[in-house]
Formats: sequence, structure tokens, C-alpha cells
Amino acid sequence: MTLRDLSAGDPSAADPLVARLRAAGCVFAEEEAALLLAADDSPARVEALVARRVAGEPLETILGWADFAGVRVVCAPGVFVPRQRTALMVRLAATLLSDGGRVLDLGCGTGAIGAAVAVRAPSLEVWAVDVDPAAVACARLNLPADRVLLGDLYEPLPAAMRFDVILANAPYVPTGEIALMPPEARDHEHRVALDGGADGLDVQRRAIAGAPVRLSPHGAVLVETGRRQSEATARLMRAAGLEARIETDDEIGGTVVVGTMTEVVHPPPVDDLP
Repeated sequence: MTLRDLSAGDPSAADPLVARLRAAGCVFAEEEAALLLAADDSPARVEALVARRVAGEPLETILGWADFAGVRVVCAPGVFVPRQRTALMVRLAATLLSDGGRVLDLGCGTGAIGAAVAVRAPSLEVWAVDVDPAAVACARLNLPADRVLLGDLYEPLPAAMRFDVILANAPYVPTGEIALMPPEARDHEHRVALDGGADGLDVQRRAIAGAPVRLSPHGAVLVETGRRQSEATARLMRAAGLEARIETDDEIGGTVVVGTMTEVVHPPPVDDLP
């Protein structure tokens, strides 16, 4: 009999663990219970894990990993947990990339996007950047460590380096709406990974404005955004000289704006391209 079978009737009578998780607001209580029970052989240590989950800590942080777009990625406390809606970005990127290309996971968090794209095109050269040292340390466990850089957007990259695809899941929650987020995000993920400024677009503006000189001649920048912000994100793309289209997936709640080059933009010549 499975945990799902046990919880089919009265969960508090059939499975107290599932009932505790449900009472704490866990929508997928049966699945979470199974994962927590499998995480350790010691009932005492499992109870400690359950207590953390009931207190609102993200399940992925407690387990130390997340399944994202078919890839198991390491997660760490405070680092933005990859959302399933972001799988739309991975699928779109896979249609644009070919073996041997170069991709940038900008504002990488755990590096989950870059890792998932790399699985689909193993010969890709994947780079990643984040401003949060905790995120960089985590992403170096999921991506080639020497290509995960600490800094603000494009700043730590060699100045002449260009990319076939830039993937930016920059924070897009308006500052005033952070208090409305679920506690597991609001209280357990670093604010720098959530706060997008007054309208949620502050980091997107800079990421999009800097994209054209970082893209190869036929490159594309993909930016995850909110559904109600998508038209504004597309306008930012067009203002930067990019053609823009909005892609959505209602099943997983994903919204991505794809910007493609309309003309070649040449950066200043430098000697530090690896």
C-alpha cells in the first residue's frame, strides 16, 4: 500500500505525516511525505526534516536537490529554488541551440537552467553569472565551476565574449508584492533573487539593454517574466533593437519573452576572449 493509498480516506487517521504536511499547506503532501521518509533511515532525523518543512522551509532545500526539466540539481539554503514554470525557457532554448554553441545562464541561482539546457545539447559551452555568492557556490556544483562567475549581470564576463543564447530568469516580483509571496520563498530565499524593483522590471531592463552587444549575429535572449508584465518586457526588447515574441505555457504557468537580433552589434575590440 502506498502513501497515496493510505491518504485516500481520512488523512489524519490513515497517515499522520501526510496530515501534518497538508495542515502546513503542502499541496502535494503525499509526494512530499514519500520524499522525506526516503531521505534518511533514522526516524529522529526524518522528524527533524519534517519539522523544517512544516515550518515553511522549501522541500528542495531540505532534501538538498530538486528535479528540474529532467535534471537533478543541487539546492542550497537561501538560493532561489528552480520553478517548474521555467521549464518553458529550457524547451525554447533547446530549439535555438546547436551543438558547439555558447549559452549564458544570467542570474543563474542554482544553475538549473544552464544544466538542463546542457543535457539537451552536451557539447554546449555553458557560462553562468550571479550576484549572490551563495548562488555562485551552489551553481558551481551543477555546472563547470570555472565558468560560473560572481558579479552583476555581464560585468564579470570577458568583454568580447558573445553568446548564441542568453537565458535570464532575473527577479521580476515588484517590491511591494514580495510580502504576498508564499513564506517558503519570501522567508527562505535571498531577497536579491526575488526583488525586481517598483514594477518588477528593474533587473530585466539592464539585462535586456546589455544583451545586444553580448549576442552572436543570430543570437537570442530569453527572459522569463510575469504574464501581466510580458508586454512591457517585449517593449524593452524592441527598445534594445531586438525582435520580440511572447511564449506561454498555461499548463505550467510559464511566460518567456524571446528577443532575437535584427542587426549585428559589434562590441569594442578587446584581447580577453578565451
